[in-house]
Amino acid sequence: MSEAVVPSPQATRSSADVAARWRRATEEPVWLRWTLVGIALLFLALMLLLPLAVVLYGAFEQGLQVWAAAITEPDALAAIKLSLLVVLIVVPINTVFGVAAAWAIAKFEFRGKPVLISIIDMPFAISPVVVGLIFVILFGSQGWFGPWLSAHDLKIIFAVPGIVIVILFGTMPFVARELIPLMQQQGKEEEEASLTLGASGWRTFWHVTLPNIKWGLIYGIILCNARALGEFGAVAVVSGRIRGETNTMPLHIEVLYNEYLFTAAFAVSSLLTGLALVTIAIKSFVEWLDERNRHPDSV
Repeated sequence: MSEAVVPSPQATRSSADVAARWRRATEEPVWLRWTLVGIALLFLALMLLLPLAVVLYGAFEQGLQVWAAAITEPDALAAIKLSLLVVLIVVPINTVFGVAAAWAIAKFEFRGKPVLISIIDMPFAISPVVVGLIFVILFGSQGWFGPWLSAHDLKIIFAVPGIVIVILFGTMPFVARELIPLMQQQGKEEEEASLTLGASGWRTFWHVTLPNIKWGLIYGIILCNARALGEFGAVAVVSGRIRGETNTMPLHIEVLYNEYLFTAAFAVSSLLTGLALVTIAIKSFVEWLDERNRHPDSV
C-alpha cells in the first residue's frame, strides 16, 4: 500500500500565505469601503432625507390644524379625488395588459414580437411632455380627431379622459416589464403539462401561471401605482390645469407654490410623500415575503 502524502508545515504556510495575499489583492481596503459607504450615505441624506425633512417641516410648521385645513380645502380635495380616480382606472387596465403582453411574449413565438416589446418600452424613451403634446395633436380641438370629437360632443383634452390616457401610456411598461423576464425564466413546461392533463387555458392560468408570478405581479402593480400618482409632465400638457376639475395632486402642488401658498403646497406634498412612503413600505414587504418564500431557511 502506498503511504499517504502529508504536506509539510512549510507547504501549508506557503499555501496560507498565497491565500492571504490573494484575499488582500481582491478585497478593497477597509478605508476605501468606509469611504464609499460614507459617500453613499451622504448622497442619500442630501438627495432624499433632507428634502423629505423640508417637506414635513414646511407642512406642519404652523400646526396640525393648518395642515388639515390645507388638505381639506375644496380644490385640494378635488385634486386628491382625481388622482385616486385615475389610479383606480389606470392600474387595473395596465395590470390586465401587462399580464397578457408578458404571457404572449414569454410563452409564444409570433411575428411582430420585437415590435410589441419596443412598444412596451416606448414610454421609457419618450419625454412625458412629448407624450402630452402627441395626444394634444391627436385629440385637441385642432388635432386629427378634434373635429370629429367636437361634432359628437366628446372632450378628451383638458378633461379627465385625457389625463387617464397619458397616465395609462406612461405607466404601461411597469407590470409587463416585471413579468416578462420572470415568465421567460420559468419556461412553459408547467403550463404544457397542465394542458396535456386536460385543463383549460383559463384554469391553467389561474392555478399554474398566476401562483408562479404573483410576487412579480404585485411588485409591478406597486410601481405602476407609484408612477400614476406622481405623473406630472404629460398631465400638465393635456389637463389645462383647471382648478377643482383637472388638477391632480402634483399639479395642485405646483399651483399652490406658484401662488406663494407654501404651507398649503407643503401640506399636499406631505400627503403625496406619505402615499409614496406607504408604497415603498409595501414594496419592501413584498420583497421580504418573496425572499422568505424562496429561501424559508435563511429568513
